[in-house]
Amino acid sequence: MAEAPLRIPQLDRRPWLGYSMAVGAALLWAVNGTVVKVLQVSGEFSSLRLGEFRNTAAFVLLAAALAVTRRDLLHVRAHELPFLALFGVAGLAVVQWLYLVAISRMPIGIALLIEYIAPVFVALWAVAVLRERVRARVWAALALALGGLAAVVEIWHGVAFDGIGLIASIGASFALAGYLLMAEHAVRGRDPVSVICFGFLFGALFWALIQPWWSFPAHLVDDSVGLLGNLDDVALPAWGLLLYMVVLGTIAPFWLMVGALRHASATNVGIVAMLEPVAASVVAFAWLGESLGTPQLVGGLVVLAGIVVAQTAR
Repeated sequence: MAEAPLRIPQLDRRPWLGYSMAVGAALLWAVNGTVVKVLQVSGEFSSLRLGEFRNTAAFVLLAAALAVTRRDLLHVRAHELPFLALFGVAGLAVVQWLYLVAISRMPIGIALLIEYIAPVFVALWAVAVLRERVRARVWAALALALGGLAAVVEIWHGVAFDGIGLIASIGASFALAGYLLMAEHAVRGRDPVSVICFGFLFGALFWALIQPWWSFPAHLVDDSVGLLGNLDDVALPAWGLLLYMVVLGTIAPFWLMVGALRHASATNVGIVAMLEPVAASVVAFAWLGESLGTPQLVGGLVVLAGIVVAQTAR
């Protein structure tokens, strides 16, 4: 007997809800960037270990919650597995890993600003692959984004930031574009929570192949970690910061972002998500004392202008 297809309730598209969810995700990720950087600077965990813990713990918690409340969302058809595997590895694990590498070597705001050139790539994909009509503003958006990026990294000084961090940020922007496009496709046939859960599953398997779980330094979880910067006199156990990273820095914002794609297009969600680098810069300034120079501020505004133009081009 053929397997009955998983029925997903058809919801009315409510753009205001999609935009609100995207704003919530951006704000949670903005705070998470500084939380993760505190863990990195403490020397307790590497970027690879944080990526592994973030992805795997998120899957375990989310799968356990669904097993109790919505077991039907854990059903998957065989033909869906390759796509979900690609989404989990390229759309979740790689994005997170490259982002973690970038913020460990660069100011959080700069790393995110470069990563959020992704909506420009989404617009270019729509033109080149989906055969949408080419508008002059698409190329204007690309020129603005690249010109602003050149100012951000102070290319006239031979690139003023760490090379590996810069490469990781650019790689993260490509991976984020893929994530938005794949997620937009996936939620047409599956509930957003289900999409994220299976994405985390395959992301966790990816990390397990790179570094086995039994080698995880579990003894460091109880260590006290200073919060650095303006909160240098405050310390919290590492497990508290890790818990924020998994629940409020991973599960909640990824669910919000994927859920937003049921109510708004990837390009529109992308432009709302631009709030993250702005909010992350504010959080990093208030918490860690990170600041941006004039070239970064001007270049950042030019990049944001390019991203806005890219969205309107569709």
